Amino acid sequence: MNRKEIIDSLKKKRDAVILAHNYQLPEIQDIADFVGDSLELAVKAKETDASTIVFCGVDFMAETAKILCPEKTVLLPVREATCPLANYLDTKMIIRARQLHPGAPVVLYINSTAESKAYADVVCTSANAVKVVRSLPSSEVIVGPDANLAAYIQDQLPDKKIIPVPPEGHCYVHEYFSKSDVREARKRGGMIICHPECRPEIQKDADIIASTGGMVRAAPQGEIWNIFTEKDMAYRLKTLFPEKTFHVKDEAICEDMKKTTFDDLVSSLEKNQYKIELPPEIMGAARKAIERMIEIGR
Repeated sequence: MNRKEIIDSLKKKRDAVILAHNYQLPEIQDIADFVGDSLELAVKAKETDASTIVFCGVDFMAETAKILCPEKTVLLPVREATCPLANYLDTKMIIRARQLHPGAPVVLYINSTAESKAYADVVCTSANAVKVVRSLPSSEVIVGPDANLAAYIQDQLPDKKIIPVPPEGHCYVHEYFSKSDVREARKRGGMIICHPECRPEIQKDADIIASTGGMVRAAPQGEIWNIFTEKDMAYRLKTLFPEKTFHVKDEAICEDMKKTTFDDLVSSLEKNQYKIELPPEIMGAARKAIERMIEIGR
């Protein structure tokens, strides 16, 4: 059997659907049932009729799927696939921020642990962060764990005071992008599109700031693109728009996103591993924050 036949057989056996983030290896993107950004995958997890969700991504994404679908089996093919950005934040930081800013709602990026989400008023993604914060009546809002995303929200909503928690939270992949990358992109030509996890000075120089899903939606607007995010986003874009040119930074690699291989996916389906298990009280509290985000999106 070829790869697709192997996966199709295993999916049928497990009544499974495979979800993959845009940063996954090309071999995983090619075999997945659905490829998307964090928001798209969260919605897809909630909508699927399959009894098993195999999440090719990192732990917080699989946790989110489990929170939204507690009755389903959610598998993370590689147990060690995690998110350093999500791990910047812990619940003590959230509690302390609430004490320092009484009444300020807590908006947590979906790139956070399930335990942290349980302490949030609402979750957001890079695609809907501004919309979520704008919807809140408070003039002061606590946002974590990505300080660069918080800066982006602040720039878009100057009438609100955005409090980043922790102040140094960041994605190391997006920290790779520098002013010299901007200069090189301008010499090459084409549009610069950057993720809001990039530093504010990079955001200011970009033509468009967008989530990975937003990058897909923006691609028809130009022929040549300089993509300031994880390198395999370009594979996703090239698959969808083969006639266009996408330049990436080869060093912009999320090591954890690259841990899941085709063999890991097969093993996960064969052995029903690794199951996401979360305490009911954490799932219940976190679900409220995530579903509030989805409701705001509607």
